[in-house]
Amino acid sequence: MPERHLTVRLARWSATHPWRAIVGWVLFVVLCAATGSLVTSNQIHGEDGWVGEYGRGQHVAADAGLLPPQVEKVLITAASGHDAPATGPAAAREITDRMRALPAVASVADPIRSADGSALVVPVTMKGDDKVAGAKLPTLLDQTAAVQAAHPELRVSETGTVSTGQAPGQQLGHDLVRAEMITLPVTLVILFFVFGSLLVAGVPVLLALSSVMATTGLYALASYVFPDPGGAVSNVVLMMGMAVGVDYSLFYVKRVREERERNGTISPAAAIELAARTSGRAILVSGVAVLLSLVGLYLADDVIFAAIASGSIIVVAIAMVSSLTVLPALLAKMGPRVDRRRLRRRGAKPTESRLWAAMLRPAMRHPAATLAASVIVIFLLALPALGIKLATPTNANFPPSIPSIATYDEMTRLFPDQGAAHLVVVRDDPARSDQVAAALSDLAGRTRGNSLFATGPDPVVQASADGGVHTLRLPVPYGSNTDQAQDSLRQLRSQLVPATVGTVPGADVAVAGDVALSVDYVDHQTQHTPLVLGFVLLLTFLVMLFAFRSVVIGLVGVVLNLLSAIAAFGVVTAVFQNTWAQPLLGFTSDGFVSSRLPLILFVILFGLSMDYQIFVVSRIREAALRGVPPRRAVFDGITGSAGVVTSAAVVMVSVFVSFVFVGLTELKEIGFGLAVAVLLDAVIVRIMILPSLLALLGKAAWWPSRAVREAQSTADSHATVLESPHSPRQPVQR
Repeated sequence: MPERHLTVRLARWSATHPWRAIVGWVLFVVLCAATGSLVTSNQIHGEDGWVGEYGRGQHVAADAGLLPPQVEKVLITAASGHDAPATGPAAAREITDRMRALPAVASVADPIRSADGSALVVPVTMKGDDKVAGAKLPTLLDQTAAVQAAHPELRVSETGTVSTGQAPGQQLGHDLVRAEMITLPVTLVILFFVFGSLLVAGVPVLLALSSVMATTGLYALASYVFPDPGGAVSNVVLMMGMAVGVDYSLFYVKRVREERERNGTISPAAAIELAARTSGRAILVSGVAVLLSLVGLYLADDVIFAAIASGSIIVVAIAMVSSLTVLPALLAKMGPRVDRRRLRRRGAKPTESRLWAAMLRPAMRHPAATLAASVIVIFLLALPALGIKLATPTNANFPPSIPSIATYDEMTRLFPDQGAAHLVVVRDDPARSDQVAAALSDLAGRTRGNSLFATGPDPVVQASADGGVHTLRLPVPYGSNTDQAQDSLRQLRSQLVPATVGTVPGADVAVAGDVALSVDYVDHQTQHTPLVLGFVLLLTFLVMLFAFRSVVIGLVGVVLNLLSAIAAFGVVTAVFQNTWAQPLLGFTSDGFVSSRLPLILFVILFGLSMDYQIFVVSRIREAALRGVPPRRAVFDGITGSAGVVTSAAVVMVSVFVSFVFVGLTELKEIGFGLAVAVLLDAVIVRIMILPSLLALLGKAAWWPSRAVREAQSTADSHATVLESPHSPRQPVQR
């Protein structure tokens, strides 16, 4: 690589002016963190996630002032679980009086008694939208807690659209702390075993943490362009920052050590510069590849994906910059302390190369059979993905350890008509207001006696002030992601609505509500998935083509990343869509996989896989350019990089696994899926499939790169032998 290359210039300046680089980095992180503490992030509004027919209905109802208000419901039951004591009505009156006195409350409805008489529920309508009501929620919770304290013989608890909306974010906050408590010590221990030095092990962790801190501040600013959906972004930022930040530093430090071990007479500064020429370039290329992959999430046209993409792009960019700037400065200041305690004798093979030589032996001796067997394993793991069922988690899918969710579950059991509901929205000429109202009443009548709809008070048709918009709420006695609830939506849209409101001339009808939100959101993602996948696949190919000047290597990169992704989808489906793994991973299966998982897993995995692929293929290309014959170049490149790639994979897997121990199933799925994908990518794909494929392709793998092919053609005149430390010399077939 020319010495004028960016990574070399950055490393040389940082190693020459270490204190400037270190102080500059500290000031940058402090400034970003201070920005985050001063700027309040811009949270998403409910309408930001409105899509499909659901979104159309919600917008029409909102414009007419008929959108269902923010309602909190106070549930009163006996503390013992039996019939409510005589004090139940008194507690309900007390709740009513306390809530009516609050400025945040618009109205309090009369208490409703359950069919079996064991419970009361008091509906409390709040003022404002979800954001305004959310800010005032603590005042309502305080009153509920006060009534509970005054009536210990009762269980007085609160749930509703606001409290259950905030609960997942609060749970994510607790989960983030738990993940940090697991991730940091485990990562530090792994790096200590890798480097044999606590000082050296602390450097990657420190840089990764500082990257996450800086990102937190910068993302507060970015949220004014891409609104923040809450804790989801923080969790992904921590996950990506620790995984990528530690890996980049690991690649760099291991290469510095390798250069020093290869030639113990060179100075630490010279070793840093050599690492910048090789690993530094790989970090830059792979970092750009990760960033470009993450850009694909914007094409999903979804506020949550856009926010995750923004936070991930920021943390990856910062982690990449830190490894190319401040890391060389830290290594320069550490000097010889970066080295192992005992440098290996010059010319001696690393002990770990024996293991990798043994693992590579099948791919080198029998590449076709190894390739076929490995691909079969991948496809067997991917088979469960053929039966994947996607849905969007709702209140019913969050863990009951969250108080408002537990109350919601209990309330919907006792009051089936107080849970999920459809919202039929009709817009028509105000002159036909009576005709629309009559048609909606007919629609409500046709749902009576239908087991797919909840029984209760007769549904009320609401009309806008000018009579141009009407709404009808139809509750269902099932969770919005259940087959029964979705059957009721299909029946409404395909049969009941066309037979009633659909007969009114000019009526514009949309079925919105809780069930439609889940169904239409999944449909929206399904429609945009091909665009995202196509973009990421194309960018992966172009990055590999640019990095290695080889069309074949670019295609190989795309295929290998696809294999890792489909295998991960299959394993996640088998684990989380079924119940057999529940006691092992501490979750309750919802019978589906989160609809957000495929795109997040696919995009992030493609980006992270580029780290390993670019690093490994770079080492193979280095050997090929030295004139090493094709198969030997593959062997040397993989054995020379397998140790660091495996170490990086172990670190990354440990980071992702820490998220399996959080409470929210959706986050478990993401952490588990990424951990499995990285493990498969580092072991089966990089140790079995990649070397087998390159061994079979030979010089053709580098087409049309003339530099590599000419260097390897020169080597064709020499006999090449592949040897293993524990086996006789074997001829290498080209």
